[in-house]
Amino acid sequence: MSEERKIPGRAGAGGANLAPLAKYKLVFLGDQSVGKTSIITRFMYDNFDRHYQATIGIDFLSKTMYLEDRTVRLQLWDTAGQERFRSLIPSYIRDSSVAVVVYDVSNKASFTNTSKWVEDVRAERGNDVVICLVGNKTDLGNDKRQVSTEEGEEKAKKDGLMFMECSAKAGYNVKSLFRKLATALPGSPDNASKAAPGASNTIDIKVSATPANLDEANKCGC
Repeated sequence: MSEERKIPGRAGAGGANLAPLAKYKLVFLGDQSVGKTSIITRFMYDNFDRHYQATIGIDFLSKTMYLEDRTVRLQLWDTAGQERFRSLIPSYIRDSSVAVVVYDVSNKASFTNTSKWVEDVRAERGNDVVICLVGNKTDLGNDKRQVSTEEGEEKAKKDGLMFMECSAKAGYNVKSLFRKLATALPGSPDNASKAAPGASNTIDIKVSATPANLDEANKCGC
């Protein structure tokens, strides 16, 4: 897709009215096998593969997202959860706009370990980053749950994080997740009051109100 779009009232060479898209870096963090790659793949291609190979190092994907009359480019950085790749990750966190910390709702240890991932983000970016805690694999059902929704919400509230549960396999809440993240990007209406006047040259994003269970209509059975 084109990296540029027309902006009315700004004439360029040859009569073209072009301006670059706003770009935002989203880095996905979390233990191995919590579903980081699956969430990204569901968002990018509306697809789920049961036989993913473990991410080696860092993978990068880019997607243009259309939000009402605004368009942004999301740069999605998928990091490996294995300990041996841990030293690579801080450099990718450093210039990120959003950190998505993922855990598996059926794996208590992966939830406990989100604390260290959040600490890594804070160490590199302080408060200059949006952090979203995401519980994945809700399709496994309550009988396999080791982390309740309330536990996730409580941790997010305590640590000042956004929160959402989803299922990459069933497609539940994945679109809602990215729309929620879009409203929190620098320059969005929800964050406009937090920025000093003239401090940001990022594009404004206008997003219609999105129900918490946007994807529920798909009847995913989560």
